[in-house]
Parts: sequence; structure tokens; C-alpha cells
Amino acid sequence: MAATQLVDRFGRVIDYVRISVTDRCDFRCVYCMDEEMTFLPRAEILSLEEIYRVANAFTQLGVKKIRLTGGEPLIRRDVLSLVQRLGALKGLQELALTTNGSQLGEMAGELRRANVSRLNISLDTLQADRFTQLTRTGKLNQVLRGIEAAQKAGFKRTKINAVILKGRNDDEVLDLVDFARAQHLDLSFIEEMPLGVISEHNRAEAYCSSDELREMIEERYALLPLSDNTGGPSRYYRMQDSEIRIGFISPHSHNFCGDCNRVRLTVEGRLLLCLGNEHSVDLKALLRGGITDTDLQAEIVRAMNIKPERHYFNNAEPPQILRFMNMTGG
Repeated sequence: MAATQLVDRFGRVIDYVRISVTDRCDFRCVYCMDEEMTFLPRAEILSLEEIYRVANAFTQLGVKKIRLTGGEPLIRRDVLSLVQRLGALKGLQELALTTNGSQLGEMAGELRRANVSRLNISLDTLQADRFTQLTRTGKLNQVLRGIEAAQKAGFKRTKINAVILKGRNDDEVLDLVDFARAQHLDLSFIEEMPLGVISEHNRAEAYCSSDELREMIEERYALLPLSDNTGGPSRYYRMQDSEIRIGFISPHSHNFCGDCNRVRLTVEGRLLLCLGNEHSVDLKALLRGGITDTDLQAEIVRAMNIKPERHYFNNAEPPQILRFMNMTGG
């Protein structure tokens, strides 16, 4: 094993980092944020230069994939300058981005030229009025234009992410599959993450498991399991008559912690070792305390010792994780 690899106590090699560049978003999706949000002051979030230093340290330690997230990453001022620098990092094999699609109409071409290799675009419904209800502020046509712009810019294997809530959009599962087939897009269905206390809906009542979704899809299309691994938590299937992949991200029903190869850098500079736990290291304090690049790498290596074995999500109990998904980073 190479000396530069990050390995936790359970023998898992960490080669994938998700970096939140902002907690702000132009949408207010009901499963991600409360309607009235208080965002961090500018001084409390990492600067673009600080984000770059951490990303560079991770690539020096063998990380091959970085995904930029938010909030909505593309609304951060000057984010393209960071993307361009990250896209040139030596040793980085994949620079990906998760977005709500609202800014892609204007930015897709620039992102592709900056070496962003893959996009994940959130799309939970194909009905305009329902889209506005679920996002509170979003416009469906704007996102559809963004998807079209991404296709024209030359992105391959663009993936749609859909969070399905029972009684809200579970009647559109097959419509989303047919849309993905027609547009040659991969599609992942995501069980709602119980992060942050929300009042808009009851998470236990809205919970829709991946097994339920598979049953819905298989009423029309037989799903054949794939061994494809994109470095994330999706378990993929294909259909006999289509080349697209259908994925399921199942933090509740099919825990994927045993294969976890990921850590997260939150917008306020916490190195978060697990999505569903609070084990973390404050990298912002170290960066602003004058730490050298060598010592920063050493702190990241030491942080692997506190990465927990797994998370525990339980719909029957209030969430123990009070941070919202926009703070966590996708």
C-alpha cells in the first residue's frame, strides 16, 4: 500500500472528498433546509484559497476524486477560479460537481473547459407547480435549460439525483425514469437524509425506501444489477433496452458504510469524517493559525483515526444531527 494513501481504522481507503464551497442556495428544498434560514457570515466560511490548500493536501495524500457541493456551489462569487485551479491539480483523476442546475445555462461550458468531468443535477419532479412547492423558490424550466446546456457542453454520464417523498412525488418515479431514458441521463433515487430539524413535513411519514422504488420501476422495466462503482454510495442497475444506469442511495434501508471511501469538508472548515455523525476536525482553525502544508497533511492523516465505523439513521426518532444538508455538503 502506498504511503500516501489515507486509511482509517477499519481498513477503508479514503480517496474521495466532498467539499462544500457555500451554505447558501437559491432554492429552499423542503428536505434540505428550513424555509427561513440563517447563513454563515463571510468571515466564518473558508476562503477559496483555504479550500484550495485543503484540496491540494488531500490530493498529495492520494485522493483521486473531489466533488464540489453546497448549498448551491455555482452561486458562490468567483467559484470558477477555484474550479480552474482544482481541475489542474496533479494526481486528481476526477473533479465532479453537484448542483441544482439553476446556473448551468450560463456556466456549463466554462465548467467543462475547467476540467469538471461529471455533473450531478438535483431534479425531484417534472411538474412545474410541484417543483416550486418542493424547492419553494425554484423554476423547473430553468433547471431543464441547465440540463440541456450541460449536454451541449459535452458532459458525459450526467446524473440526475431525485429525493422521493411519499405522498409528494412518489407518483413520478416512472416519469423520472422515462425522462432519464429519453435524455440519456443516469438517475439516482435518494432516501431522504434526516439532517436538521424541519417542520415542513414528517420525515417518518414521507420516507420512501429504495426497495419500494425498485418495485415501482420493475412494474415496467426489469432492473439488472451492475458492478459499476463511481466512487459514491449508489448501487446501480440497468435496463435491458437502455444504456443508462439507475442508482439507489439507501442510507436507511441498505447501509453503505462498510464501503465508505469518503470524507467531507464543510463550508465552515470542519473535516467531517461521517455524514451521520459529528466526528470532525477543525481545519479552519489550523489554516488560520498558520499551519504548514506538511503539517496540514499530517493532521488529515491523524483525522482518519476518528472516522467512525458507521452511521445510524432512524426515522422513528428525532434527528441527532442538527446541521442541515446545506451545511454538510451534498
